[in-house]
Amino acid sequence: MTVTPTTQTPAATPSTSAASGATMQGLDSLTSNFSTFLTLLTTQLKNQDPTAPLDSNQFTAQLVQMTGVEQQLNTNSLLQKVVSNTSGGVATAVGLIGKQVKAVSDTANLTNGQAQWTYNLPAAAADLKVQVLDSNGNVVSSTAPTDLTAGDHAFTWNGKDLSGAQLPNGGTYTLKVTATDASGTALATTNYVQGVVTGVTQNNGTASIIVNGGSVDWTKVVSINQTAATS
Repeated sequence: MTVTPTTQTPAATPSTSAASGATMQGLDSLTSNFSTFLTLLTTQLKNQDPTAPLDSNQFTAQLVQMTGVEQQLNTNSLLQKVVSNTSGGVATAVGLIGKQVKAVSDTANLTNGQAQWTYNLPAAAADLKVQVLDSNGNVVSSTAPTDLTAGDHAFTWNGKDLSGAQLPNGGTYTLKVTATDASGTALATTNYVQGVVTGVTQNNGTASIIVNGGSVDWTKVVSINQTAATS
């Protein structure tokens, strides 16, 4: 079974959007009111009657009340963000755990001494070079495949650098494919990673899935397959 998911982040529900708008409006109003309050307070302090000074307890209480309102609005904003993430990317990404996926990604982790990609040639190539780059952009592997036909091509790197030394597991590496057709025109290649989703992470509101030990944006998934049941 193959399913092609929508790659757009789900839109917020009307209730969530309305609540978010109300919170932002409340924060704007609070900012304006707080600025006005400080202006009035400063004016009062400058022009107060020395024989009857302002009650410090009174304006301190007002400051505390305004701070409390600000904290409540900020809490509402954070809760709305959590609800939005849960009902959108995170919930969808969690549903991919245990499934075989194919996702657009140039990066892969070196696991068990190898890293795997699939690259797509949109048309037959006349010249093709495949390179693996480390996290600093240095080329650690370079090869010139002989299969120049259009379509998907599996590529497995053995984890060895240009000198033949085996690199340690765990590093993140980038696949760079350079291809031109018979006329010398560059081909727009696409790289993919494939594997079973083993986990989900979230960073700054963006959900990512773990495939072959590497992190991939869940919205980059282009196909999903149910893994075969084991006896």
